[in-house]
Amino acid sequence: MPTSRRAFLGASAAVLAAGCSGTPDVLGLRRSVRIAVSWSSEELRAFHSVLNGLGRLDYPVEVVPLGDDISTAFGPRNAHRPDLVMLPQPGLVPEHKKDLESMPDDLADRGRARLWDELLVVDGTTYGLPFKTAHKSAVWYRPSVLDKAGLKPPTLWSEWLEVNRSLSFSGIRPLALGAGDGWVLTDFLENVLLGSSPPTYQALAAAAHPRPSEHPQFAAALRLLGTMWSAPGTLAGGVKRSLVQQFPDAIVEVFGHRRAAMVLAPDFAEPVVRSFAADPDDIGIFTFPPISPGGAAPVVVGGDVMVLPKPTTDDARDLVRRLAAPAAVDPWITAGGFLADGRVTGYSPELTRLAKQLVAPGASLQFDLSDRLGRLGAMNGLWHVLTDFLERIGNRGSDVVPDAVEIALADLKKVES
Repeated sequence: MPTSRRAFLGASAAVLAAGCSGTPDVLGLRRSVRIAVSWSSEELRAFHSVLNGLGRLDYPVEVVPLGDDISTAFGPRNAHRPDLVMLPQPGLVPEHKKDLESMPDDLADRGRARLWDELLVVDGTTYGLPFKTAHKSAVWYRPSVLDKAGLKPPTLWSEWLEVNRSLSFSGIRPLALGAGDGWVLTDFLENVLLGSSPPTYQALAAAAHPRPSEHPQFAAALRLLGTMWSAPGTLAGGVKRSLVQQFPDAIVEVFGHRRAAMVLAPDFAEPVVRSFAADPDDIGIFTFPPISPGGAAPVVVGGDVMVLPKPTTDDARDLVRRLAAPAAVDPWITAGGFLADGRVTGYSPELTRLAKQLVAPGASLQFDLSDRLGRLGAMNGLWHVLTDFLERIGNRGSDVVPDAVEIALADLKKVES
């Protein structure tokens, strides 16, 4: 699995005991339920608070933070293989269905909810349950910067470009970009593609052998994205800093160092935003605007799902049931940076807005495309292509974009073949 947002806080290699209740002699005789997670630091601590809130368990629980190596949880069965995996790439569920147990019948409908059924249900059988939802179309910004410049959050793509130009002319860098994490770049492109051509996005997501380079609408989305990234004065620190800057660094650029006005970052950025905000009252959020008047605003969705590697145990199924209870995630919601599937209450004002958009009827919601593209959407595929694309166009003006798009499509075609 490629480098992801999970690495930004430094994943621990240690196995941590959690949720261990009951008497030591009983627990010492009973096999632990091992949970593999990709979370680290604040997210890992928040998950431990969820486990601690489950009450008395008749078995010990061990949390195994695997970081970017979470896919190794599906390796050969051995004494250290996890019993439960919190999988950050739901698109892997169909690929690994032979390695997974079906979910308990009384929970199966949870995996058949809106959007999730596309990934978690195979041939009528539910192999995963949503635990944590990610809204990947959020833009965090400092309202004071826009207010001072007499600007408002954009409601169209063209307005966003104009806001960026106005800020640049005022000597303010509009955008911080954590291009050191390739998923940040794919998130940007996915929003543009979903906003400009939903049928193309859907076709690529469903294709057995997707070939984005053959879709004119995909090339058009690249050109649109290039218009923003290429505009001189847009990126805080320029292209060089953006290319080595990871996801949390971009957030600090906006809210800590205050060298940029805004950053595209999912809901789980909230704890980082609040930790580094120089002014806790100067935090705002808008969602990715429609590309054209009358068009739907794109909403790209990700998330972490619970899956049970074969063979499972009664204790592992019990733990899944406990974690699937609506109130189980309350401690993490309180800590911030957590959206529960279908839930719209209990969040900060910023996350409440995102949660409501995820359940709004008619919203243009789609799962993370790079996740569904498999190898093509990973580090040596679309991530690498977009990194090179940014390097060719950043700060160089729109004249360089057409040629850069053609090179990007040619590079992508090599990966496709």
